[in-house]
Amino acid sequence: MNHNTPLISTIVVGLVLAFFLGALVQRARISPLVGYLLAGVVMGPFTPGFVADQTIANELAEIGIILLMFGVGLHFSLKDLWSVRGIALPGAVAQISAATLMGWALGWMLGWSNGKGIMFGIALSTASTAVLLRAMQERRLIDTERGRIAVGWLIVEDIFCVLTLVMLPPLAGLMNGETSLDMSALTWPLLMTLGKVATFMVLMLVVGRRVIPWLLHYVAHTGSRELFRLAVFSISLGVAFGAALLFDVSFALGAFFAGMILSESELSQRAASETLPLRDAFAVLFFVSVGMLFDPSIIVKEPLPLLATLFIILFGKSIAAYGIVRLFGYSKPTALTISASLAQIGEFSFILIALGVSLSLMTERGRDLVLAGSIITIMLNPLWFAVLDRVLKEKEGVSEASNDEKPAPRVELPVSGLTGHVILVGYGRVGSVVGKALRAGNAPFLVIEDNPGAIERLQQEGIEVISGNAAAPGMLQAANLEAARGLLVAIPDAFESGQIIAKARAISASIPIIARAHSEQEIAHLEHHGANLVIMGELEIAKVMIAEIGIQAQPLAS
Repeated sequence: MNHNTPLISTIVVGLVLAFFLGALVQRARISPLVGYLLAGVVMGPFTPGFVADQTIANELAEIGIILLMFGVGLHFSLKDLWSVRGIALPGAVAQISAATLMGWALGWMLGWSNGKGIMFGIALSTASTAVLLRAMQERRLIDTERGRIAVGWLIVEDIFCVLTLVMLPPLAGLMNGETSLDMSALTWPLLMTLGKVATFMVLMLVVGRRVIPWLLHYVAHTGSRELFRLAVFSISLGVAFGAALLFDVSFALGAFFAGMILSESELSQRAASETLPLRDAFAVLFFVSVGMLFDPSIIVKEPLPLLATLFIILFGKSIAAYGIVRLFGYSKPTALTISASLAQIGEFSFILIALGVSLSLMTERGRDLVLAGSIITIMLNPLWFAVLDRVLKEKEGVSEASNDEKPAPRVELPVSGLTGHVILVGYGRVGSVVGKALRAGNAPFLVIEDNPGAIERLQQEGIEVISGNAAAPGMLQAANLEAARGLLVAIPDAFESGQIIAKARAISASIPIIARAHSEQEIAHLEHHGANLVIMGELEIAKVMIAEIGIQAQPLAS
């Protein structure tokens, strides 16, 4: 049996190289994302040694984008999306127009036709889904106003790209100067596309809103964790594939709507945790696939056009986005965060230039500039955010942040005023029971939670809650851990719990820490990180069952 198939070798070599190079750059305090991109360069066709299958790599990357957008949808709601329509829709359209105009101007200076220049500009106008979401998630901004604006902006760009892909074939002759404008040939495809997108959205809101949560609840009641995990993946991948196949909607948009519909279910948090491992793995493969496109020789062959392309992506788009957001009355931190998020291009740009080349709307020179611009800006984006973090942190005292928005992207949370309190991490099935008992005993406590639904319920009940992941920097300090009576880690993920416990123990050597686990290995892991007591649910259930049968059997024995 041949084990060295293109699929297996692409996945194995990609993940192994990404791990080693990601760990290497992490030691140099650089984002692991850069290591993943370098892994793609190493296994790409422009460097010596092993060359992976680019087609397979791109298809694996699409799965990563589907799972990524599904995860974002799980933390989003129709209310959130609707709340940012006033800025996301006109902002995205204005920013795309500005970038297209700048790209056309550069194409004109390079001697290209108007059609080729416009195509080049459109390819530079759209940001990468994976890169933007990774930056937002790292800074815990998905659930903030800035995060909602960024995701809404992304959805508008996604729809614009879908429309562009449909409209390019009938417009190709006009853009190349070969034919005149035929409105009948233009109007029908546009109406068909808009109709398909609208039909998909209505179908998801009317039918999907009932069927998807019902299906997941049904599977959850079977008690099979494997079947539940399979149901989550089937919903995310199946809806995305069906949306693309039946309605010509992008995979990313279909997956986002599936997640957003499911976010209304009580099982949304569990669904998010089930998709996390595969989501991260395939997201890494996306960055590897992008790295494979990069031809380092273009830096020597086309230095000035490449610098101009980078200027448009890094500065032109950013300045346009900043100005648009400020024009709508939003704060400087919001405008700077959105502009930094959009200072890169990605997966849709590759699709657009591939179609452009096939329609003679893009030269090979333009294609190479777009690819080089993409890989370089994706590599620079973490640095862009690091500079932004530092600049905003220095201006923290004079920030113009409004609507209770924190001034820096890596949010500096205020420290709780509670003392002698209990910190409860997680408010799910276990945490909510613990919380009720604490409240019944009049014990002061606060909750650290990242599920929007649970956060809203806690706020309505008047319980102090900190939104975010307890393992993130500054979260335990914000909960005033040093003055707390104890830390209860009620989340089911032992890996994440270990991180939280280790950080808590580094802050306070004496605070009592109690956690939950599902196996003896998890107990050992959490105790190793500093937990005073680890409770395994199955063991406690067994103890109660033994005690109960002992009470019933006593009279029989006597």
